[in-house]
Amino acid sequence: QLLWVLMLATIIGLLLQRLAARLGVVTGLHLAEVCHRQYQKVPRIILWLMVELAIIGSDMQEVIGSAIAINLLSVGKIPLWGGVLITIADTFVFLFLDKYGLRKLEAFFGFLITIMALTFGYEYITVKPNQEKLLQGLFIPYCQNCGTPQLEQAVGIVGAVIMPHNMYLHSALVKSRQVNRANKREVREANKYFFIESCIALFVSFIINIFVVTVFAEAFFEKTNADVSNVCANSSSPHSSLFQNNNNTLEVDIYKGGVVLGCYFGPAALYIWAIGILAAGQSSTMTGTYSGQFVMEGFLNLRWSRFARVLLTRSIAITPTLFVAIFQDVEHLTGMNDFLNVLMSLQLPFALIPVLTFTSLPSVMNDFANGLFWKIAGGLLILLICGINMYFVVAYVKALNHMALYIGAAVLSVVYLSFVAYLV
Repeated sequence: QLLWVLMLATIIGLLLQRLAARLGVVTGLHLAEVCHRQYQKVPRIILWLMVELAIIGSDMQEVIGSAIAINLLSVGKIPLWGGVLITIADTFVFLFLDKYGLRKLEAFFGFLITIMALTFGYEYITVKPNQEKLLQGLFIPYCQNCGTPQLEQAVGIVGAVIMPHNMYLHSALVKSRQVNRANKREVREANKYFFIESCIALFVSFIINIFVVTVFAEAFFEKTNADVSNVCANSSSPHSSLFQNNNNTLEVDIYKGGVVLGCYFGPAALYIWAIGILAAGQSSTMTGTYSGQFVMEGFLNLRWSRFARVLLTRSIAITPTLFVAIFQDVEHLTGMNDFLNVLMSLQLPFALIPVLTFTSLPSVMNDFANGLFWKIAGGLLILLICGINMYFVVAYVKALNHMALYIGAAVLSVVYLSFVAYLV
């Protein structure tokens, strides 16, 4: 029932990437640099902090995913906190690769995405989801008997697919290609090819996401803890103690998901799942590293070395994750992952509004400014996302049943909406 949300989020992500790429191609500046030129100092710094928050959130997800993958691959021998510490090494791997130029990094990124497609594709073929239900979920927008938990998942999907800092990254990466901006035909041609490139990249991403969502739906839906506990015990899984022998509905996350796949479809399914999660984590590290670099350079006109910049954000991301990994269990770690997806969605207006604003300004884009359709569609999209985010925050806070939290959420919501209104 959430597949149509996934498809819609991917289409919206594609349209936004198109605008971000057009901004970079036409102006020769990336989104953060245009923000630096167009906004006053205070809103510019607030906007920078919001984007940094999204990057740190993404970095925390990468740390969580990699730690879980390492724990699964080592059959639990490397604890979660150990996996979190190992992810520090990611920083040095990418800094080492960075010396060999952007094209080498793009090739490595392509290699990671290929691993993700193969590993999650293997799970998809092994589990054999119902194709009729899959198509129904993709093309018929519905969500029968949905409540706040399902809304949280839907908001999480939007935040996970349309990552706000990727808008800043995409507008910067197009600058690595040589385009003669004095020649309108050449600019138009570059815009066309960047759009085709985005279509291919997001189509692959969409297929990988479908693999993951449908594998979870087919393998885990309506199973009880007792069902899984019995199967895991019979398959001599080292993780069988993870599930209590009761009739409560099974709740899965990326950790339990790998374990259950291993119990039902053999150890190969578990290890291949973990390799896919690890590859996803590494690709997320790369996007976070590069978008962070461009965002800091653009907003603050400040040039740190990549080493110092990555060390800062990675330290901020690792500290809270490490505490949770040491003092809590894996379920709290994956619960944090869901919360971070929602945080991404809340940060979306801080990428959406600038990219729509600047691509609509003739003073910035000249003859390539957005037409009336893009302005209206973009405005409606911002309203929709802000409305969904606010509804979710209200529902989320109501469930906490605490007056102090109500007041705090109300104040933060007013500040949040005021800044969104200012940007609009």
